[in-house]
Amino acid sequence: MAVAEATQLMTTEELLALPSSGVERWLIQGQLRERPMTVRNRWHSHIMAETVFLLRSWLQQQAEPRGWILCGEAGVRLRRSPDTTVGVDVVYISAELAAQDSADTTLIDGVPILAVEIVSPSDVTELIDEKVDDYLKAGVRLVWLVDPHDRTVLIYRPDAEPELVNVRQELSGEPHLPGFCIAVAQLFA
Repeated sequence: MAVAEATQLMTTEELLALPSSGVERWLIQGQLRERPMTVRNRWHSHIMAETVFLLRSWLQQQAEPRGWILCGEAGVRLRRSPDTTVGVDVVYISAELAAQDSADTTLIDGVPILAVEIVSPSDVTELIDEKVDDYLKAGVRLVWLVDPHDRTVLIYRPDAEPELVNVRQELSGEPHLPGFCIAVAQLFA
């Protein structure tokens, strides 16, 4: 991973203006991060699809107005000045945040309720840790780190110790996703 050496911090607009060059880019407190594109495999895609399906099934049971579930490296600007802008595998945003964005917006401009990261074969632990830390610092209330290899989910909440659940246990979204509770095994089915 490369960290930009420039003394001037980059904005999200400058990030989005960079030419596509086969690298994954995001901003952490205005500092550009780059690395080769993440290698995703069919298990990553399958788990992402299952996660979205299970969240969508839960969401349809909720009263209006409902939030949105987005996936596929959804672009999220977590904070401004300095900007933190990242791609997230799966996010759930509130109805209020969804209503703020116009049709021509390319990013979610605000803090999601849930951020889900699915570990890919090319992921580096320190980069995952940095992203999770930034999610929590920005105010994301619930972060799930899904590990396809170990078939586990590491649950992060602000001001709490991480909690690890495996395929013999349940994954709860309480209190931020009221009523969401599934068998972890469903993510890997």
